[in-house]
Amino acid sequence: MPRADFVKVPGANRLVLGCAPIGGLYASVDEGEAAATLAEAWTQGVRAFDTAPLYGVGLSEERLGKFFATHPRHEILLSSKVGRVLADAVDEVAGVEGFFGTPPRVARVDYSRDGVRRSIEQSCARLGVDHLDIALVHDPVHDPDLALEELRAEGVVTAIGVGALDVGVLERYCLETEIDCILVAARYSLLDASAAERLFPLCMERSVAVLAAGVYNSGVLADPRPGAPFNYRPVPPELLERVLLVRQVCQRYGVALPHAAVQYVLAHPAVTAVVIGARSPREVQENAQYVGSTVPSDLFAELDAQGLLPRGGRVPGVE
Repeated sequence: MPRADFVKVPGANRLVLGCAPIGGLYASVDEGEAAATLAEAWTQGVRAFDTAPLYGVGLSEERLGKFFATHPRHEILLSSKVGRVLADAVDEVAGVEGFFGTPPRVARVDYSRDGVRRSIEQSCARLGVDHLDIALVHDPVHDPDLALEELRAEGVVTAIGVGALDVGVLERYCLETEIDCILVAARYSLLDASAAERLFPLCMERSVAVLAAGVYNSGVLADPRPGAPFNYRPVPPELLERVLLVRQVCQRYGVALPHAAVQYVLAHPAVTAVVIGARSPREVQENAQYVGSTVPSDLFAELDAQGLLPRGGRVPGVE
């Protein structure tokens, strides 16, 4: 069985709920709103969830754990990450790594074999599960190792992979380890198609599933405005100008900009699913609608004709 076959996204569509926002990314989210967001995701048919110890220093995993306690585990695809081990904090933690309203903990970097095992044990305890469906090395800063391959062989995790913004890191893991999937953040979108040059062909050749995150480039493609986040920093003015031109074309077709952004990514044959975060039921509803419905191929053809699609990307509807 090809390794990518272990990474089937269950549910009504190809949407994985990114759970950094319910861990307080950018702004705190109260317990009730987080629970309502997860409930709406389930209502919309979402059965795949991606989290990490870093997301709210465990808060995201804890909130998911409360939710999973009342839902059938066998229907859920659960992804978390390794590379950070949590400990009690001594100093103020508000705003650390961009998270707010979090418990008094710190995330310590630890990619060692012992650290990886400890990270998974801690995550499973917070999530209230006995195994992870997918374990991803979180933004690795080292050469590939075999720690997760050992855990997969032992049945502690079902599938393994790596999640990163750095395309070169992802390519190296694909070449040097037997991973099942990658989570590529913000490197295949309406603004950046660098993942399509070598990484996506490599994944298709080696049957590595692709979870595409950051399809809004952390915000600017969902809400373009001065100072909007672009890959976690304020968007440069010249890039915002380009985004606004893309939005104008979308408006002529009656298509919301984020809808076009999602469908552009899903159209690539290497992409298994998109990972999109939400902090409210309304955002879940919108994202599910964007994933579940197509947009006119003429829209992308016009964007391409105007030079508004990223270089190296695939034009949807054009073989």
